Amino acid sequence: MIRVHVSRAPIDVPAELITLEQGGAVATFTGLVRADDGVATLELEHYPGATEAALMRLAEEASARWSLTAATIVHRIGPMVPGERIVFVGTCSAHRTAALTACAFLIDRLKTDAPFWKRETIDGETRWVEARAADDDAAARWS
Repeated sequence: MIRVHVSRAPIDVPAELITLEQGGAVATFTGLVRADDGVATLELEHYPGATEAALMRLAEEASARWSLTAATIVHRIGPMVPGERIVFVGTCSAHRTAALTACAFLIDRLKTDAPFWKRETIDGETRWVEARAADDDAAARWS
């Protein structure tokens, strides 16, 4: 089972875990909005349809590569404040190594392969967040 969801709604981690728990091992990653440099709000925009398709391709690749029984990617859009959940990635496999590796793959690759745009507000000023070389490096290790 693969589940991909992009929404303005808060992420319900316990509910997401229930859908993943299909026996074996479950690995998850939950990303929170950080207050780096005084960020007051973080707003995410996306390309509807294209974003979900990109996330689905990644989940399908991970599922095939690591024989997953389930994979979930839930990503928030819209305005958020520090401490709010921005992304949930979960994988389930018969064995922990596959679940953990696939989860790492998904979070690394979605940072570079999914069409999201981030805008931060700091001290009342808004700026777009530039792509980071570290994210490109993390994604490249899976090629």
